[in-house]
Amino acid sequence: MTETTKNRSLLIGVATALLLMMGCRQESSEVVVYTSVDQVFSQPVLERFSEETGIEVLAVYDTEEAKSTGVVNRLIAEAENPQADVFWSGDVFRCLVLKEKEILVPHQAPPTIPEGFRDPEGMWTGFSARARVLAYDLERVGEPLAVSLRDFATEEWAGELAMANPLFGTTTVHVAALFVALGDEEAQSLFDALKEKGTRMVASNSESLRLALTGEVSYGLTDTDDAFVALENGEPLGLRFPDQEGAGTLFMPNAVARIRGGPNPAAAQRLIDFLLTPEVEAMLRDSAGQIPVLPGNDPPEGFGLGEVRFMEVDYEDVARKIEEIQPYLRSWAGL
Repeated sequence: MTETTKNRSLLIGVATALLLMMGCRQESSEVVVYTSVDQVFSQPVLERFSEETGIEVLAVYDTEEAKSTGVVNRLIAEAENPQADVFWSGDVFRCLVLKEKEILVPHQAPPTIPEGFRDPEGMWTGFSARARVLAYDLERVGEPLAVSLRDFATEEWAGELAMANPLFGTTTVHVAALFVALGDEEAQSLFDALKEKGTRMVASNSESLRLALTGEVSYGLTDTDDAFVALENGEPLGLRFPDQEGAGTLFMPNAVARIRGGPNPAAAQRLIDFLLTPEVEAMLRDSAGQIPVLPGNDPPEGFGLGEVRFMEVDYEDVARKIEEIQPYLRSWAGL
């Protein structure tokens, strides 16, 4: 080999190495995340990730009214030209919709994630959970207290429940989980009766809670994170975990997934690693009253979770049911 050839080979090698290094830096410089978790809770977590890693997070947040459906539909529309790297969902079920459509790829998850909170194929991992609750004003609502959604299908409690539009967010998940737990016929009978007895449909869980606190209804069906914020603000809020003698209370972990063909796969895995840590679960507990799933953190105070019986949930069954009952939910919502 001549000296000229050696020099040329050396230059090519150096140039290749520099290009690879530049590619790695470019790949790790930013990560795009779509999330259905309320921005007030998710943004501080993403900012902490950027502070600790130097990776810029470009985040797309769902609106309260289109919770989960907006970013999920966007991910489906972008399937052939992915723009996002990570989907951080407020529930497992939207990830299962994306898994079914082959929009996700496996990611690594820590072995400390409890059994039942991870997809067998590595497509999603659950963490930091919420529960469904009936919220009421302690100063206004006296005995007897409602204990079940069935109570609001009776004359005694007619028109005294507000719930978010069942086509969106955690209300969709709750309704679908009840259809799985009770069977289609019994569940449809329950929700038909709720509508007949004047249950108020509102835009969001927070609006449902507001109506209960202002006295427009006695109870608002909402999530523990919304209830936690109200308690932190000093509202005279009482909570009932519904259906303790029946199907049980729905327990809903967050879930994270990696998008197939996302532009920043290495940064995506780093963000997923960060989300699946006790540090993040502690942040979400302290800011939103979310319930840690990983070992190492105490549950939030004030909820009395020790005695709660949670609904037994097969996530894949519920995900399928969400799709199956869409025509019924549109009819129920008057659409």
